[in-house]
Amino acid sequence: MRIRRSHPAPPDSRARPPRPGGGGLRRRAGASRPHGGVPRTRAGTPLDSFPVPGAAEPAAPSALRIRGRSVAWLPPLVLLVALALFDWNTGGDFRVASWIVMVPGIAAALCGVWGTAAFAVLSLATYALVDNAWPHEFQTGLPDFILVAIGGALATGASWVRLRNERRALHMRDVADTTRLTVLRPLPPRWGGLDHAAVYLAADSVAKVGGDFYDIQPSRHGTRVLLGDVQGKGLGAVDGAAVLLGSFRESGYHEPRLSTVAERLETRMRRHRYYCLRVGRDDGDRFATAVLLGFPPPERPGSRLEIVNFGHQPPLFVSPAGVRELVPGDGLPLGLGDLSDSPALVQRVAVRPDETVLLVTDGVTEARDAHGVFFPLFQAVTAMVAADPENARPERLVTLVRDATLAHCNGHLGDDTTIFAVRGVGTGVGFWDEGEPGGPPWEAAQRHPRRRVRRRRAP
Repeated sequence: MRIRRSHPAPPDSRARPPRPGGGGLRRRAGASRPHGGVPRTRAGTPLDSFPVPGAAEPAAPSALRIRGRSVAWLPPLVLLVALALFDWNTGGDFRVASWIVMVPGIAAALCGVWGTAAFAVLSLATYALVDNAWPHEFQTGLPDFILVAIGGALATGASWVRLRNERRALHMRDVADTTRLTVLRPLPPRWGGLDHAAVYLAADSVAKVGGDFYDIQPSRHGTRVLLGDVQGKGLGAVDGAAVLLGSFRESGYHEPRLSTVAERLETRMRRHRYYCLRVGRDDGDRFATAVLLGFPPPERPGSRLEIVNFGHQPPLFVSPAGVRELVPGDGLPLGLGDLSDSPALVQRVAVRPDETVLLVTDGVTEARDAHGVFFPLFQAVTAMVAADPENARPERLVTLVRDATLAHCNGHLGDDTTIFAVRGVGTGVGFWDEGEPGGPPWEAAQRHPRRRVRRRRAP
């Protein structure tokens, strides 16, 4: 297998990982938990700070707050006092008392319904006070009084509509967060024996989720990793991503061969396309590009990393010694497997213990600058590692690639962007948690069910 290298790599010095003794969750006395004992998400964010759908929204920082208290009432009050003083000190030929109608309108944009109503009443009283202070021949009279009254009533209604739309927007954000958590579930630290980090940027900033998907699935046969991109955008792409992730989590858990997992993904995508056509949806021709990885279990330390490429950007192998790129295969995207009679090709690559596998979607490789030049991922990662070998660590690598991509396209992403980095670890949670339902103890209990004892009836 041809491998593209940026620097000569040292000879393979894979260390034999220790065998798990008595379960993957046991720790030695005094052993420290990674990240100081705080569970974190893919990108290293503590799970305590992860948005929970349905929870109370925290108070957003605002420029109209002083020491944590809202002063949204201050601008309309200052304007009201300024207009009253200005009208008091002007001549009778130039009156600005009717300008007080602007005060409830500004309050409607900053205050609540009751605050706006209070400013409407206060504006009406201030207008009457200021206007009656002038001689009768200079008073504006009843027409402007009616104008200020109607303006205050309309501003109060506008404030109610604004608050209702804000509550609806918060509800939609809650739905988007729920969808994101369903499709892209948070992963525990060192899940499946892998040190991992990821950055996900949705092109739709409102929906916060798109057609990109990724996950890690531990099993007794090794740890499986999937990253992909469903063609298109919108809810149809999200639906396709959820379908593939559901199939991956089940087949990756049960199937011993990675080729069988690849076949299950292809079959599931074709079934999903057929379903979309039968229900009359116009997205029945969707497909998905993806990369499927299979890390060997700890009891097979000499095994190689298995890779199945479904027409996706090939992964990069990043280490302090340099960067190497897997030559793209000829695999077809998921959903288009019927165009070829040959099954998906399983490639096997030796990975050193200090190498990080970097997976990205086309949001990174197709990011363009002002001159239309694509982002040079391979050259950029090579420069990052050359500047500091510690940049090959997953959490640093994904952050640097994200910043470089955004700087290249000046923050204008044309597609969903996912950057996912994984590296095998020799310590921490093992590839398979024996305490998880479906593990060896659970299977032993299923193979030896408890016998039912019949009690004799008393004579």
